[in-house]
Amino acid sequence: MTAPLTPHDHSPHLPPYPGAETGPGTGEDRRKAVLTEVARGALVALLVAVCGVALGLLWLWLSPRVPLVSDGKAVYLKDTEGEEAIGGDGTFVLIAAGLGLLTGAAVFLRYRRGGIGPVLGLALGGVAASVIGWRVGVWLGPDTNIVAHATRVGPKVVFDAPLELRAKSALVAWPAAAMILHLILTSAFIPKDPAPPKQELPLPPPTPPDQQ
Repeated sequence: MTAPLTPHDHSPHLPPYPGAETGPGTGEDRRKAVLTEVARGALVALLVAVCGVALGLLWLWLSPRVPLVSDGKAVYLKDTEGEEAIGGDGTFVLIAAGLGLLTGAAVFLRYRRGGIGPVLGLALGGVAASVIGWRVGVWLGPDTNIVAHATRVGPKVVFDAPLELRAKSALVAWPAAAMILHLILTSAFIPKDPAPPKQELPLPPPTPPDQQ
């Protein structure tokens, strides 16, 4: 008679593959790590988006005004050769890029260990801040109804045109500047993880002379 095989008898003795983790709590730890990254990303996105109000106020303050004048029948540019119309877009880009550099540096200093959550929050928050700044500047700026404004001030009276962002691509200036600076700081100041040592397979035992 032969003894029945036990699980130990027919299970090969294979070492666990590298990186394999067992034991209770592993899945819970991973879930907590994911939730932490999501919370950090949401917080960064919210704080960066709120900074869009500063963008709108600075754009309203620094953007060159476009003078208009009415003859009682139509509205015209007072200076047909002026560059104030395109200067508004350039001012918006410069302010947004500057604020993007500030927020990118702030996020890096706060989360020096990196992480996908703060990076995504920085990108999404930068887009939201640009949109908020654009709308705040237009809302607080001169009246967007040019005809009504001209009628109110009367003919031959110069008044300012409403703020306008002609190139909507300017909305990516903030997130682009923030992400570029964050990437540079991360590459320069965060040490890379050392490469794992190579695992060498053991050599087979030598063959006995009587079996050669």
